[in-house]
Amino acid sequence: MASYRFELNGKPNRNKKYNVLLCITIEGKRKRIKTDIYLNHRNDFNPKCKQNNWIRSTEPNHESWNDYLADLLEDTRKKYKELKSSSAAATSESVASLVKGEEKTKTFLTWETKEGKLIFSGFAAERTQQIYDAGGIRNWKKYYGFLCKLYDFLKAKKKKEVLFADITPEFVTKFDAYLHTLHNSRSKKESGKKLHQNTIVVILNIFKTLMRRSMELGYITTDKNPFLTFKYSGIKTEKEKLDTAEIQALEALQIEKGSLDWDSLNCFLFSYYCAGIRAGDLLQLRWLNVEGGRLNYQMGKNHKTRDLKLVPQATSILELYHTETSNPTDYIFPFMDSRKAYASAISQAERDTLPSDMKQKLFEEISTKNALINKSLKRLAEKAGIIKKVSMHISRHSFASVAVQKGIESSKVKSLLAHSRLQTTEGYMGNFSTDENDKALESVFGSPADKKAQLLAMINGMSEEDVTSLLASLRK
Repeated sequence: MASYRFELNGKPNRNKKYNVLLCITIEGKRKRIKTDIYLNHRNDFNPKCKQNNWIRSTEPNHESWNDYLADLLEDTRKKYKELKSSSAAATSESVASLVKGEEKTKTFLTWETKEGKLIFSGFAAERTQQIYDAGGIRNWKKYYGFLCKLYDFLKAKKKKEVLFADITPEFVTKFDAYLHTLHNSRSKKESGKKLHQNTIVVILNIFKTLMRRSMELGYITTDKNPFLTFKYSGIKTEKEKLDTAEIQALEALQIEKGSLDWDSLNCFLFSYYCAGIRAGDLLQLRWLNVEGGRLNYQMGKNHKTRDLKLVPQATSILELYHTETSNPTDYIFPFMDSRKAYASAISQAERDTLPSDMKQKLFEEISTKNALINKSLKRLAEKAGIIKKVSMHISRHSFASVAVQKGIESSKVKSLLAHSRLQTTEGYMGNFSTDENDKALESVFGSPADKKAQLLAMINGMSEEDVTSLLASLRK
């Protein structure tokens, strides 16, 4: 015969909180295991529970925590029945062992420090590791950044773990408010600038995705997902872009051949003249990607193939780097180290099969070189009298804006940029279809000279009889 009940640990832990214990008794032998519930006050626990109200209403999380304990009790009963129906011994020890293994999935995030290193565990950490193991290094960086932000938030509250039961709309609201207090690492601390709203949206999106996945896996029920009620949104920003005159100003700069600034500007211009190649793809281009006056490569971000005709401006830049000793597998631009282990993966398909740690090294190398180029481009922009913030990615925005100014249809620009959605392309281009608005404004606020010109144009289109009739009406 088996019996189960919840008890409260008689002694508080070092955080002065009382752990709720599950007591399993089978054939007179008792085994207690810790649950994920810790109470601030002993009086919050109801030892004479009836109808699943172990946690009194004096505790703000009583509803979700009582649901959690009820689920745990039901799971324990199932484990006992499973053991009874199998050949394994159904003892209090064996049931407790199964339950403890199940309980690990109830923790959203927990951490500890070993030898000065922060180690995460729990559902969110496991999912982050899965992304890393799958080779999604860019995505992994975002997820790991989320873990660190959540860690900092809870560290300030002297908490070492987060249970699914803790994650309520109120919890997410407080986390959102905390993110708005953080310093923007891209600006100097003395500037006082905080995280941009769109950066906060990225962090919250990861949180939302993790909660949705936990719901799909059955760790929480739909009604326990706080993002069903918590709402947030980003801010529409204007994409920085250069016009043709600013591109020409950069091209006119006198720069020492072979210098970092010279190579950086060539990378930027080559990207611009090849419909905005992303920095990560451009830095990994090899001479084998150039053949018959065309550039063919597979994009790392979405694995789409781009097959582009090389315009004369792009060909001229390539001629600056190609020599008689250039091999097909050599990098075109002199930023990546061909001696590194990752360099042996030449095609995107080969890079996809690299071990995760090597993918991480490649990602970090590209990020470092991209930052170096962007720093150089900032200097060059100031030298050219451009006040805009110029970076490698601005080459994509600039290409899109110039293309639409020259009458290229949005759908064609989308194809050239290899975007999946037209809305993304339109975000790059901005709004250049202003002809109708211009005409409307002119009709309202047109100058007397403009109106006189319009009148003369109208008269010139009239017959002699109409002009005579108009003059007669004006004399009256």
